[in-house]
Amino acid sequence: MNALAGVLFHFIGGFASGSFYVPYKKVKDWSWESMWILGGLFSWIIVPPIAAWLTIPNFGDIIREAGTSTLSYTYLFGLLWGIGGLTYGLGVRYLGVSLGSSVMLGLSMVFGSLMPAIYYFFNQSPGKHGIDYFFTTNAGICVMVGLAVCIVGIYLCGRAGFLKERSLATLSAEAKSGYNFGIGIVVAIVSGVLSACFNFGIEAGKPMADVANQIWKAANPNQGEFLYQNNVSYVVILWGGFTTNVIWCLYLLTKNKTFSDYTKKTAPLRKNLLLCALAGTTWYLQFFFYGMGESRLGNGASSWILHMAFIILIANAWGVILKEWKGVNKSTYTSIIAGIATIILSICIVGLAKTLE
Repeated sequence: MNALAGVLFHFIGGFASGSFYVPYKKVKDWSWESMWILGGLFSWIIVPPIAAWLTIPNFGDIIREAGTSTLSYTYLFGLLWGIGGLTYGLGVRYLGVSLGSSVMLGLSMVFGSLMPAIYYFFNQSPGKHGIDYFFTTNAGICVMVGLAVCIVGIYLCGRAGFLKERSLATLSAEAKSGYNFGIGIVVAIVSGVLSACFNFGIEAGKPMADVANQIWKAANPNQGEFLYQNNVSYVVILWGGFTTNVIWCLYLLTKNKTFSDYTKKTAPLRKNLLLCALAGTTWYLQFFFYGMGESRLGNGASSWILHMAFIILIANAWGVILKEWKGVNKSTYTSIIAGIATIILSICIVGLAKTLE
């Protein structure tokens, strides 16, 4: 039952991540940096402490009493994750949306799930699995099989995107000139590795989550793990993410002279603000539900794999629903459908691993 609940929570989180950008598309007469920084205020500064306040009594005391090392590493990984998010856009520019997204999210999945296990192999900690767990136990092997299957699914989705982009005769000269596999793959690797730092931040902030978990379990004995324990860690991680993004957005607002967007008479100010708030809040919900899923599955690698798999699945499913693949040849359409089906299979396999523990 815990495994099923964990998979469901990860699905909701993945759906939020795969859908959060939709409100941004409705924003009128604002530059990207103008809407992104406002949405980010909700994603990184406003909503996280509200969520923590609603779910963890005295969460501020937990942060204040955390060790300097815990806070520093949690913030640092949030900072690095923020850089990964910013370079994501460059990867899409040079490789295209489908190929770029599949490569970067795939790398984030692999690094985010396995690197903490390698760390805990050399620095053992109670309740944490080392990399040997994934090769010496039935549950661990099942997770690795699910990861391998998901990588195949990502490859098929990426291949479909590559075939689509290659076959579309309507691509503009500017779009064609923007494609650069050499630069794009380097940027994609950087983005994929640094995007995985969010999972590292969760691991670094685990002492704070453990305190929240212990307090809740003392007040609610024999009721399992605290669903919202990670909400306190998110506050610090997202401070780091905000730092990176606000510096970059302020630079763009100054460089492009787009501070004036907020006073444009042609821009519907109230509507734009509400759309940015909705987008930012929806973005945060991915990690709100990620924490709930992790508390039920109890394994960081399984949780991160499921989280990334659902994001990739939802993003590609939206592409099919919105007819982004309309008009492509049969082999391209077959590839995207096969990729989605393969990712669904990988989700089932990773979910099964919990029952084998």
